[in-house]
Amino acid sequence: MAYLKPQRPEKVTAPSLRASKERGERLVCLTAYDYPTARVVDEAGIDIILVGDSLGNVVLGYGNTIPVTVDEIVSHTRAVRRGVHRALLVADMPYGSYHTSADDAVRVALRLVKEGGAEAVKLEGGLRRAPLVKRLVEEEIAVMGHIGLTPQSVNKLGGYRVQGKTAETARALIEDARALEEAGAFAIVLEVMPREIARVITESVSIPTIGIGAGGHCDIQVLVLHDMLGLTFDKTARFVRQYVNLREVMTDAISRFAEDVRTGAYPSEAESYGLPAEAAAELKLETDNKKSKLEKS
Repeated sequence: MAYLKPQRPEKVTAPSLRASKERGERLVCLTAYDYPTARVVDEAGIDIILVGDSLGNVVLGYGNTIPVTVDEIVSHTRAVRRGVHRALLVADMPYGSYHTSADDAVRVALRLVKEGGAEAVKLEGGLRRAPLVKRLVEEEIAVMGHIGLTPQSVNKLGGYRVQGKTAETARALIEDARALEEAGAFAIVLEVMPREIARVITESVSIPTIGIGAGGHCDIQVLVLHDMLGLTFDKTARFVRQYVNLREVMTDAISRFAEDVRTGAYPSEAESYGLPAEAAAELKLETDNKKSKLEKS
């Protein structure tokens, strides 16, 4: 498949993603969890910003995504919303928020849209989630699917492993993707699966596929922002390409600041405020500026 450079629309929307796929454009997705990083990511021209439940791992210090709550996703989505203007903003539905009933799932999705400002929601699961996806779409909520390695299923899966490695499981993934498309999902995340299967899925559905550890044939690629910036503490997955080590950059800056404070190099006169001469005279105080001149003489 030949890919073209995106014709960057003023505002990315769920319908515009399908048009981009039809034009053969490759798009980009990143996570963000707060206002400053969301603003940087959006202004860098990223097409989709995902407030992922990965915030549990990279921001909140949880061991996995399971403990992340709806309130946490809502709060972080609200912060991200303030920094996003062009990108499509998608919020994850956390574990437990759509597992009890369709009505409960609709309520959670509505909170993410109404309170958080999300323009779409993402949930994990394929064929078994198709009826729920259909219900959400009927309620006029845009839904992004997610199949392959589904981190919320880590306990069931027994770890983070490549999915679809047998003919049977590969066929199931293809069936999952088609079911989500038929249910009305506007895009599907394909996580940690053989690139050949991701290619088959990408070519067999009309909606965009979003790859993470699924090879280069997907229409869109996504990474966790903290992984690509080197702001994680654990070993990263094979598919993560680190573009900079901000942890080292930050550690160096913090260490230099601490040294300057301890030696008295910070703050300097230029980085502080002096008392006006008139007020100093009335208070019978010698200004630091005058004292400095006397000391030099």
